Amino acid sequence: MNQFIRRDIIDMQPYTPIVPFEVLSQRLGRTADDIVKLDANENPYGPAPGALAALQAGRYFHIYPDPEANVLRDKLADFTGVPKERLLAGMGADELIDLVLRVVLEPGDAVIDCPPSFGMYPFSTAVNAGAYVAVARRDDYSLDVDAIEAEVARQPHAKVLFVCSPNNPDGSVVADADLRRLLELPLLVVLDEAYVDFSGNSRMAWALEYDNLVVLRTFSKLAGLAGLRVGYGIFPEWSIPHIMKIKQPYNVNVAASLAACGALDDKEWLREKVSAITAERDRMVRLLAPFRYLRPYPSRSNFVLFRVFGRNALDLKRNLEQHGILVRHFAKPGVDNCIRISAGRPQDTNRLVEALREIG
Repeated sequence: MNQFIRRDIIDMQPYTPIVPFEVLSQRLGRTADDIVKLDANENPYGPAPGALAALQAGRYFHIYPDPEANVLRDKLADFTGVPKERLLAGMGADELIDLVLRVVLEPGDAVIDCPPSFGMYPFSTAVNAGAYVAVARRDDYSLDVDAIEAEVARQPHAKVLFVCSPNNPDGSVVADADLRRLLELPLLVVLDEAYVDFSGNSRMAWALEYDNLVVLRTFSKLAGLAGLRVGYGIFPEWSIPHIMKIKQPYNVNVAASLAACGALDDKEWLREKVSAITAERDRMVRLLAPFRYLRPYPSRSNFVLFRVFGRNALDLKRNLEQHGILVRHFAKPGVDNCIRISAGRPQDTNRLVEALREIG
C-alpha cells in the first residue's frame, strides 16, 4: 500500500527518541526510583513547586484551551522583556520548529544545519519536504561561518538556517560576531535556545533588531516540564499571522499552560535549580577526571559530552545501564564513540562515579 505514502517519507529515517521510563524499568528489572536518568537533559529536580500548585488548583480541564495562550504569553512577556505580540507558545519547541518550516518551505527549498546538532532539524526538514544541507562544525564544535556563507551562495533555494546555542550535544555557544554575520545572510535564522538558561546568554532581544531571526525557548529543561510539552519563541512580526493560520487551534493544552504559568511565578526556585545544576555539571567533570578514557568537552549547558578513548562507547553505555545509570550514546560524524551525560543531583553523580569504578 506504499502507493499512498509520499515517496520521500518512505525513504526518510525516523527520529530516535529516548525509551520511556516504564519500559526501561521493565527492561532493567529495576524500579523507577533505582534508575539514574542522565540521558535526556531533563531537570532532575522535577517541576517547580509553583507549577505543581497551579495544576492542583486547575479548574477548567474540561474546557478547550485558549488558542492564543494569552495568559501564558502575558507572563512570558514579563519574564523575557519582549512584547507579547511577538511571542508564540507551542507544544514544545519541537512544534515551533515544525511550524516555522511549514510556513516557509516550498518543496525542495534548502534548510541549512550545522551538525552535530539537534536531530529534530533534519527530521522536521524531511517531514516538510525540504532539502537538508549539512555544514559540519569545526573540531571544537564552533560554527564554520565561512563554509556556511559559501554554501548559501551555492544554494539558490536556501530558506532557513538552524543554530542551536548552547549546542546539543556538546554545549558550545555561538559567538556574537558569528551570529551577526549569519544574520546578514538572506535566510531565516532559527536560534534554538533550549539550554540558554544554563549559559545566561540569551539573544531573544536580538529578534527586535533583526527581521529574519526566530529565537526558541522551552520549559522542558529550566522548569522540569518535559512531559507536558510546552515551549515558546519570539518571531518576526511578518510571520506570526501565517503561523497562527496553520497551527493546531488548541496546541498548548490547559495543564501545560497552567504549569508553565506556575513555574514563571516561581522564579527563585528556577534560579536556585539552574545554579544547582550548573554546579553539579562542573562537579561531575571534576569527579570523572580520573577516568582517563573519558575526555569532556567544555559545556555551558546542563550536560557534558565525553569522547571515549581506548574502549567502545556503546559498550560503556550498556555497562552503565546494568548499574541503573542511563546516558546517551552517539556514533555519528563529529560525535563518533561519544557519550553525553546530563547533569543530575549530587547523589546521581555519586552513583555514576561508583558505577564507573565498578566497571573499571
